[in-house]
Amino acid sequence: MQTDTSQANSDRHGGMRVAEILKRHGVPFLFTLCGGHISPILVACKRLGIRVVDVRHEATAVFAADAVSRLSGVPGVAAVTAGPGLTNTVTAVKNAQLAQSPLIVLGGATATVLKGRGSLQDIDQYALMRPHVKWAALVKRVRDIAPVLERAFALAQSGVPGPVFVELPIDLLYPRALVARLYGVQPAAAPRSMKGRVLNWYLARHLERLFARIPAADPPARPVSVAVPGARALRRAAAWLEGSERPLLLIGSQATLHAADQPGRIASVRAAVERLGVPVYLSGMARGLLGRNHPLLLRHRRREALKGADLILLAGVPADFRLNYGRDFAAAARVVSVNRSAADLTKNRRPELGIRGDPGSALLALAALQAGERRPRADWLRARRDQDAEREREIDAQAAPPEHGVHPLRLLRRLDDALAEDSVIVGDGGDFVATASYTVKPRGPLCWLDPGVFGTLGSGAGFALGAKLCRPSAEVWILYGDGSVG
Repeated sequence: MQTDTSQANSDRHGGMRVAEILKRHGVPFLFTLCGGHISPILVACKRLGIRVVDVRHEATAVFAADAVSRLSGVPGVAAVTAGPGLTNTVTAVKNAQLAQSPLIVLGGATATVLKGRGSLQDIDQYALMRPHVKWAALVKRVRDIAPVLERAFALAQSGVPGPVFVELPIDLLYPRALVARLYGVQPAAAPRSMKGRVLNWYLARHLERLFARIPAADPPARPVSVAVPGARALRRAAAWLEGSERPLLLIGSQATLHAADQPGRIASVRAAVERLGVPVYLSGMARGLLGRNHPLLLRHRRREALKGADLILLAGVPADFRLNYGRDFAAAARVVSVNRSAADLTKNRRPELGIRGDPGSALLALAALQAGERRPRADWLRARRDQDAEREREIDAQAAPPEHGVHPLRLLRRLDDALAEDSVIVGDGGDFVATASYTVKPRGPLCWLDPGVFGTLGSGAGFALGAKLCRPSAEVWILYGDGSVG
């Protein structure tokens, strides 16, 4: 159908069309700081039952949307007003980009007819956002709202996930009749001067383009595309793993992507890790994957373990500063890297085997390829666990009551003792959160949130807000430290 001229379709103004797409994708919350440029979106979302959560700074809205993405499996959405409303989001958007979090940022904008004319809060928002998002789009006609948003949801989650930005000018969001009044469009015979008739003609023509050929039905949802690890490469990795005596497994956030919205997925990944029987370090959103005291789980002296390993399997973990740029890998060790990102596969240290694809799927496949009983590696695991136990004793000694003040290790030890089984931990700070990462034990999967590789201070309030909305019955703790709350 090319055009729908019915009154019912014309009443579905642009703001309602945005809300309908969000509802269609199961978006439970819209985070915002109210602004005139985006009001129709907020009103429509509330009408459709999407909870509109108003915050006091736009960065917090994006941080909260990021947390929802990580914990729910559905891309979080933030809607912000034009100009400073959008510029305030840049740090949080960049944090999401580097953390590979799929989310949608909707930016209000001045009316299309006023672009570049000195309108209130009118800046080149596309140029501002493009370096910090996976994809950016400027919507110029009402009929393009739904297709652009469908593409945004698909791209945010496909391949290497990340934030996307969609600019929605204010005159696309209101009903046509209201926009005509705002433009001051008059009946063709009304203007008396030639200048008035030309201006009236121009505005009427522009209005017609904005609202032309609006389809009655929205386009179908686009599929999410994720690279499947190659079977041949996986068989090679499985053979290397079978033949290794001192393997080490490092799992990052990518292995838990979409786990929240796929029942049983996280349990399957955990079972795969247990079947592989390899000592494992967890980072990012993978913290808590094995619970708090699993026999395969290691927390300390990763550098020494890497230097002693003969096979290092990186599941969604790049060789960046967190791994000393790969310099701590044993010279003779084989490195197998599985990553959604082609750049991260070879960052700083080219692996002997690089597998482009989803790390969680790769772990499931490697476990299925393991033939019979796994190779006994009791001595290797015992040595690693002995090192962990030694470091735990050192921490206990350091956490003894100090003569003055409160020692961070003592505080975090006491906090770990007090955590409920359903708790979610939000880390916001530098050294304090780094210390918490090896002393505080998440009770289960998807129970730890930190900024990620960007190390952004100030993310805690938004993360905690998103976490509490996703899990209202859970205890949500914010670990504020050095510089984050002050």
